[in-house]
Amino acid sequence: MKIYNIALIGFGGVNRALAELIATKNTLWERDLGFRLNIVAVSDLYLGSVISPNGLDAKTLVEANFAKGGFGRLSGGSAEADNEMIIKTAPVDIVVEATFTNPSDGEPAVSHCRWALNSGKHVVTTNKGPVAMAAQELKALAKAHGVHFEYEGSVMSGTPVLRMADKTLSGAEIKGFEGILNGTSNFVLGRMENGLDFTSAVAEAQALGFAEADPTADVEGFDVRLKVVILANELLGANLKREEVSCEGISQLSPSDIEAAAKANSRWKLIGSALRNADGTITGSVAPKQLPLEHPLAGVNGSTNAVSLNTELLGTVTVTGPGAGRTETAYALLSDIVAIHNARSGSPAKEAA
Repeated sequence: MKIYNIALIGFGGVNRALAELIATKNTLWERDLGFRLNIVAVSDLYLGSVISPNGLDAKTLVEANFAKGGFGRLSGGSAEADNEMIIKTAPVDIVVEATFTNPSDGEPAVSHCRWALNSGKHVVTTNKGPVAMAAQELKALAKAHGVHFEYEGSVMSGTPVLRMADKTLSGAEIKGFEGILNGTSNFVLGRMENGLDFTSAVAEAQALGFAEADPTADVEGFDVRLKVVILANELLGANLKREEVSCEGISQLSPSDIEAAAKANSRWKLIGSALRNADGTITGSVAPKQLPLEHPLAGVNGSTNAVSLNTELLGTVTVTGPGAGRTETAYALLSDIVAIHNARSGSPAKEAA
């Protein structure tokens, strides 16, 4: 039975949910997956940093109501977050990167991943920034150091799309995709169908915790644009950059637009898509589209995400599932660790999707 020592970089919702799973599921994982996870280090901008070579109790980490700088009260702790020191020096096998996504340059998460890989440590991340902006560099670093760089949760949280396309649809010849890749914008459009104007629908999404205080990245399509870059590069072998994907959000849609679509037996969805052109180039875009009700994405409601893959041999394959959520996204991290374990042990009997 294998024990993986891990460092959690960021201790917000996702890594905290992973710690909750470790506290309650480690025995099950040992039996069913062949490994346990041992948290050796944590670093967080609000709480500070802590290293314990023998491991930190996951239940205590989750249940303790730490104040700002609270890790400084722990043995081996500091009130200041020192991500670089933790990543480079903590005695860990896997660095779990779950900090905020910077849509401009992916920092500091890109550096977090770079430091870990250069230190010979595996990286699993849910962060879109490093994958959309530096995947080729980071994959090359991982290969050079004999470790893994895994990022299933960067697109649809715990709903498998990257690994499914790579493993299950291998040989199906994916030609393009279109998807609903942001739950906030999808929720807002649904509430507008029920009669709310855009501002009121966004305010409701914020009150329910679906939207950030500044919802711009969601409703203007910037979040989806990063996901289109990731999907196009991973599924279609493109080399797209963020600025090469055209981007239009939903803020300009009016109640009359929504009403007109309903009368035409259709509905508006914010769609991220990419297509392989006849000349081999890849074109990506994000834009609101009026979909007929029989379209496979038209019935995807609320905060659910979905992506339809256009394949040569199977036609259209649609994957639907949660696109957000603490536990769902923590599962994506677990699925990445399962993939690392299977690759290292040569035993693919149990494989997370």
